[in-house]
Amino acid sequence: MKFLFDLFPVILFFGVFKWGEGNTEAAQAFGQQYLSGVVSDGLVTATQAPILLATAIAIIATVFQIGYLMARGRKIDKTLWLSLAIIVVFGSATIYFHNETFIKWKPTVLYWCFAAALLFSQIFLKKNLIRSMMEKQMSLPEGIWHRVNLSWVAFFITMGLINLYVAFNFSTATWVNFKLFGGMGLMIAFIVVQSLLLSKHVKEPQ
Repeated sequence: MKFLFDLFPVILFFGVFKWGEGNTEAAQAFGQQYLSGVVSDGLVTATQAPILLATAIAIIATVFQIGYLMARGRKIDKTLWLSLAIIVVFGSATIYFHNETFIKWKPTVLYWCFAAALLFSQIFLKKNLIRSMMEKQMSLPEGIWHRVNLSWVAFFITMGLINLYVAFNFSTATWVNFKLFGGMGLMIAFIVVQSLLLSKHVKEPQ
């Protein structure tokens, strides 16, 4: 459930974009009605409508996530605050300038922020963030924890580069598909492979 909750904005982004692609006239009319006041020239074209509407929904969904957690008195992860900041900045720029380049950079910036945080904490703060999250589930030698942390750094850097490659070498529709299915698939594959490699260190229930 938490996994689906975290994916909520991405799923909505994908759904709204696909709806806009298949209903261009309705998407343009909807976009013109609700977004014309926040785009630079007040005009939402049929070509731009799907990505602008999807971006607006992603911003709203991320705000809703935090509002929901606050209303329930739940702890809000720092990663969610970071995601909100990035989607608001890059999403707003996409809508205002009606330029999809900004929103295409958003996943890469988020991935690279994660990588920078992991690397900075390990080198300068002498704190392994991956260990902090996983040490209750498994016991690893210090050297392996170091490698696991660096493997996540490398993964996030690579994901950022892959996102840019797909975003600027393929159509926007292909990038939207990759954003949900490709990104999620690569993440799951990485976790599965890493879990198999570390499975012998998993602690047995007491």
